[in-house]
Amino acid sequence: MIRDDIKGAMKDAMKAKDTAALGALRLMISAINDKDIERRGSEAAAGDDDALVIEVLKRMIKQRRDSIALYEKGDREDLAEKERGELAVIERFLPRQMSGEETEAAVREAIAAVGASEPKDMGRVMAELRARHADTMDMGRASALAKAALAS
Repeated sequence: MIRDDIKGAMKDAMKAKDTAALGALRLMISAINDKDIERRGSEAAAGDDDALVIEVLKRMIKQRRDSIALYEKGDREDLAEKERGELAVIERFLPRQMSGEETEAAVREAIAAVGASEPKDMGRVMAELRARHADTMDMGRASALAKAALAS
């Protein structure tokens, strides 16, 4: 389980006195615990643990990328570099993401599977992609590819 891998990496970072990695790992564990508390008592709480952890990590990655862009725009390279370090630690625990070519092929397959032919079918295509590749695909890139394919 990804959660156990993160806890093991935290122990290793403590032993190695890697304060940068340790800080990022503590943030990850805290965000996962917050999500556990948020879901406590709901029907969704019995779901797949790795899916929950992946959801939290993807949100953290998006936050880091947004922060990096803002720091670079504000000419704060020191803070952007700190965020890049955290981003690298977080990305280590996600499943391998699909390449650009794999994403394009998956989008074509999804379009064919749902019989989409025009932009109004975009929702069905994205639902198909989420059902098949939610953990391994950048949905933002997939959305742009699907939109372009359906527009032509």
